[in-house]
Amino acid sequence: MFERIVGWISRCAGALAALLLVYLFLHILYEIVLRSAFDSSTFVLDEFVGYAVAAMTFLSLGYALDKGALIRVDLAVGRLRGRPRRWVELLCILASFAMSGFCAWWVGRDALRHWTRGSVSESIAEVPLWIPVGAVWLGLLLFMLQLLAYLLRVAKGGPLVGQDVADPGVIKQDATDPGRAD
Repeated sequence: MFERIVGWISRCAGALAALLLVYLFLHILYEIVLRSAFDSSTFVLDEFVGYAVAAMTFLSLGYALDKGALIRVDLAVGRLRGRPRRWVELLCILASFAMSGFCAWWVGRDALRHWTRGSVSESIAEVPLWIPVGAVWLGLLLFMLQLLAYLLRVAKGGPLVGQDVADPGVIKQDATDPGRAD
């Protein structure tokens, strides 16, 4: 149940990240039209694109983990099978959770500081800085939730990221992998 709820939350955050991508496209297109046809500008494109890219990146982390889309360096871990693989995977999840928690702590402190001080950006938009920093913080918290759900799944003997659910002993490999065993 917990994993399904976290998965739903991650999908919602992923959808929000996708909407931010659409926003980026539309804002850039609008800026191009303003500059080329009307010799004008919104004067906030760089700032808003930066905020949107940061929010999009962090809000999509949980969804990417859930779908197995995060880049994984598993030169050593990928060669392990069975119980050793599961134990190493659990250690990697715990390390990721700890690092994400450390980052979330500092980003959360930064967001709270911006909130209490009323800090705003130096552009003409004067965006309250707790909003973009808070989006990054929220993304980190959602990623930690997804890591926790993954930890519980692996601890209960569920499939690992990239593992075929139908055959838990088989790890999916890229079709272009020259070492692929068919």
